[in-house]
Amino acid sequence: MNYFNCNGKIIAGGSVVIGPDSRALRYGDGLFETIKITNGQLEMEDEHLARLWKGMNVLQFDLPKHFTADKLSQQIITLAVKNKHADSGRIRLNVFRGDGGLYDAINHLPNYIIQTWLLPDNNGDWNSNGLVLGIYEEAKKSCDILSNLKHNNYLPYILGALKAKKEKWNDAVMLNTQNNICDTTIANIFLIKEEIVYTPSLKDGCVAGIMRKKIIQELIAYNWQIIEKEITQKDLYEADEVFLSNSIYNIRWVQRIGDKMYFHKHTQNIYTRIFSTNR
Repeated sequence: MNYFNCNGKIIAGGSVVIGPDSRALRYGDGLFETIKITNGQLEMEDEHLARLWKGMNVLQFDLPKHFTADKLSQQIITLAVKNKHADSGRIRLNVFRGDGGLYDAINHLPNYIIQTWLLPDNNGDWNSNGLVLGIYEEAKKSCDILSNLKHNNYLPYILGALKAKKEKWNDAVMLNTQNNICDTTIANIFLIKEEIVYTPSLKDGCVAGIMRKKIIQELIAYNWQIIEKEITQKDLYEADEVFLSNSIYNIRWVQRIGDKMYFHKHTQNIYTRIFSTNR
């Protein structure tokens, strides 16, 4: 049986902990982080928790002194150990406001739920078959103070994922309200054209991915030219290579979007330099 942590208490999976007055349920009033744990250590822990704290400030939570990053980290690891997921696991940390209506929240203190899942042995390996993507156009991401956060108002991504499943894509490319490339339902996106790497800038509405940040820093260190800019659908279809990144699977190369086929020479080189040497 899997267990989860709700506000510091470890509870058996399947137990009900949120009632009908929850603002998380009513309005999606909260944030989440997805973190990888390997050999009992949270990967890129400081970056994940710094992003969470930044998001809580944006959403105007009141943070008590006892609610600390160290406390959350310890509780995450304890739960992963109990669930036997600490060697290689995926963590979901959800922080949300408690009960109340739109104008009358009982308080603005953070509640939280921690869950863990086991990752397969080949998680993070190079995906030799490549991904097949499509572009989802019906619901688009706005570019505002919420765009870069991993918040619980996830409807555009949900609809994109439903379209991807229906069309048998591995993932869906999301657009912003200017019809430019934003990210995908579960990842940041990178393009390579003539040995230059491009990725949508944060002002274009993509999630401020922790792995995105790491890849940009590593590419600069390896003297790759990388440009954060507005990326059009035309740019996407004219790229030589495309790859995705997130904190769970590192990098995955894209084989095809629509009728456009992509290479992977430089993407595989980037993967090898950043990830194979760190194992």
